[in-house]
Amino acid sequence: MSQLTLKPLADRVLVEPAAAETTTSSGIIIPDTAKEKPQRGTIVAVGPGTADHPITVKVGDVVLYGKYAGTELNHDGTDYLIMKESDIFAII
Repeated sequence: MSQLTLKPLADRVLVEPAAAETTTSSGIIIPDTAKEKPQRGTIVAVGPGTADHPITVKVGDVVLYGKYAGTELNHDGTDYLIMKESDIFAII
């Protein structure tokens, strides 16, 4: 894996979303058109925070976030989401 050159600003974090489920628990294969956007991911970079809102997550944390949270971006062929830390619901 190459060195990540993106550094979020203020209270933003960079999340690598988990892969979408390809089968159900009973073994049914889910087609690409029916896959739901994942709501879980791993923190890969964090901003410095602000005076009012220090960052509480760290690189490597697996988090749950809102379904429509963040802005999608592609960097060096990898998909990421950049979002405010307040869009994160929980650390798993």
